[in-house]
Amino acid sequence: MRLLVTGGAGFIGSNFVRWMLQDHADVELVNFDALTYAGNLENLAGLEDDPRYTFVKGDVTDRACVEAVFARHAIETVVHFAAESHVDRSLHFGSLVFVQTNVVGTQTLLEAARAHAVKRFVQVSTDEVYGSLGSQGRFTETSPIQPNNPYAASKAGADFLVRAAHQSYGLDAVITRCSNNFGPYQFPEKLIPLMVANALEDKPLPVYGDGMHVRDWIYVLDHCRAIDVVVRKGTAGELYNIGGTHDVPNLDVVRGILRILDKPESLIRFVKDRPGHDRRYAMDAGKIRAELGWQPAGSFEDALEATVRWYVENREWWERIRTGAYREYYQKLYGNR
Repeated sequence: MRLLVTGGAGFIGSNFVRWMLQDHADVELVNFDALTYAGNLENLAGLEDDPRYTFVKGDVTDRACVEAVFARHAIETVVHFAAESHVDRSLHFGSLVFVQTNVVGTQTLLEAARAHAVKRFVQVSTDEVYGSLGSQGRFTETSPIQPNNPYAASKAGADFLVRAAHQSYGLDAVITRCSNNFGPYQFPEKLIPLMVANALEDKPLPVYGDGMHVRDWIYVLDHCRAIDVVVRKGTAGELYNIGGTHDVPNLDVVRGILRILDKPESLIRFVKDRPGHDRRYAMDAGKIRAELGWQPAGSFEDALEATVRWYVENREWWERIRTGAYREYYQKLYGNR
């Protein structure tokens, strides 16, 4: 399988790249990433000499660059992670880049995929396209699309383009929508790594509003396994929700991190809530479990402890991100090529 992974230097993408190369001897993989602020090649350290792995620096909105990658590497399957993905950035630092990357970038990839007759296109999306739930129930694949922030709206737009490519042109396309991920290599602006880093430095842990916003959490390697199953066994034109079936308030997650680190809850600081903050997400992953045989490998509690320990043991990794030094890695490896 000649596989193109977009955004493969990001959090979920890099975990997926590692998973596919370690678990499947038949995979040749091209990692296509623009290396924006959240792209970090240090996430993939050690893979540079693997003959089955190729890194290409490029932007999904650059039509010529995308076309060249498809032509040169005879891509058979696309797994599309590349996206602007941080809600706060979409709210406070301009949403146009979200539309450009998430919508225009996806359409650029779809056109190249059609032109080169790829065998499968997997769009990695998010539960945020569904909007906010009430106090009961879970999102299913038939839930209405009701995004409440610019990031979610841009992902919804991308999903619709993928659906249209399948319906209009017969492209073998599948969409996955996943709940909140956590695990190694997550950029430290996100909730869990931010809380771990601040707690280790005895800094305040900022929690939005009353801390009772509920999210369904899934360990990133469980998500990677789910996407792998969809790549190989999913039905063309279908949508699959992926979730850990562990929906808890953010405040509970933060308190759990403090317990693991043996830090006091007095570090918690409640801050002004962000605009359009969805109150509750929860995913019904019954379809992918029943049809494709996937399920999470372990418990949320064990995965959270393993994640916290990873950040403790890899402190240099997130400290380099906070200082910006991680950007030197690309120049060291590829700057003179």
